[in-house]
Amino acid sequence: MKKTGLFIHPIFIFILSTVTLAVSLFLYIYWYIGVSAELEAVVRRYQLDPNQFFEARTWVVILVLSVLVGVILLGIIIILIYDLKTVRLYGLQQSFINNFTHELKTPVTSLKLYLETFARHQIPRKDQERYIGYMLQDIERLSGNINSILNLAKIESKVYEGTVVPTDMFELIKNFLSDNCHIFENCDIRLKNPPQEKIICPVIVPLFEMLLMNILTNAVKYNISESPMVAITFKKEPRSLLIQFKDNGIGIAREDKKKIFRKFYQGNIRHEGIHTGGSGIGLYLVSQIARLHGGRITADSDGPGKGSIFSLTLPHKWKNKES
Repeated sequence: MKKTGLFIHPIFIFILSTVTLAVSLFLYIYWYIGVSAELEAVVRRYQLDPNQFFEARTWVVILVLSVLVGVILLGIIIILIYDLKTVRLYGLQQSFINNFTHELKTPVTSLKLYLETFARHQIPRKDQERYIGYMLQDIERLSGNINSILNLAKIESKVYEGTVVPTDMFELIKNFLSDNCHIFENCDIRLKNPPQEKIICPVIVPLFEMLLMNILTNAVKYNISESPMVAITFKKEPRSLLIQFKDNGIGIAREDKKKIFRKFYQGNIRHEGIHTGGSGIGLYLVSQIARLHGGRITADSDGPGKGSIFSLTLPHKWKNKES
C-alpha cells in the first residue's frame, strides 16, 4: 500500500472531524448562552430593535455551523472511502496469499512426491530422466514465483540495481526467444514486420526480459488452442516505439481491460480448460517495468475467445543500419 501524507491520513482526518464536531458544539453552547445574554443586555440598554441583531446573529450561527458540519461530513466521507479501499486491498491481499500459496505449494508437493518415489522404488533410467525433467520444471516454476516477489519488492522500493543500456530492441526480443525456445516449444511466436532501421531503446536488459517472459507466459497460459500463437509487431511513432503482442488466447473481458494491471488483481476468468490460479502480480510487474523505462502498457481485446493485444510504448532513439 502506498504511504499517505500526514494531512490525508485516515487517523488524522478522523481526529480533525472529531475536534471539529466538539468545537461546533462548544461554539453553539457559547453563542446561545453567553453571547445571547450580552446582546440582549446591549439591546435593552440602548433601546434598539432586537430583530435586526438577533436575525443577523442567527444567520451567522447557521453559516458557521453549516461549514463545520460540512467539514465533519467531508471527513466522514473520506474515512469511508479509505475504509472501502482498505477492505478491497485486504481482500486482494487475501486472494493473493491464497493463490500464491497454491503456486508455491504445488511444485513443492510435486517435488516431494517424486523424491519419495525415488527413495522407495527402483526406477528405470528412462523414467528417472523423465521424472528429473518434471522436477526441474517444478524448481523453475518455484524459483520464478520467488523471484517475481523479490523483484517486485525491489522495483516498488526503487532499489533495483541494473544498468540502463542502449539496446537494439528487435535483436533483444529475437535473442530472448532463441534463448527460451524450450519454454515456448509448443508455441508459434513470430516477429513480424522487422524494422528497416535499428530500434535503439535505453533499457535494463534483465528487467525487460522479465517483462517479455510475463507477457508471453500469460499468452500461453490463458490459451486453449492446440497451437498458441503470438505475433510481435513493431511500429515507429514520432517519439516512441510501439511493440504489440497479439495472441489467439481466450481474450479479456471488457470490465477487466483496465484492471488487469492492478496489484494482486485476477480477472474473472470462466473458461473451460483454463486454470485461474496465479499470484496476480505478473501483469502488475509488467506495468511497473514499463513505467520504470519511461513507457506504458495497455491491453485490448475484442472479447472473450477472441485473443488479446498488449501494446507496449517505449521512448526510443533511431539509428540507420549504416550508423
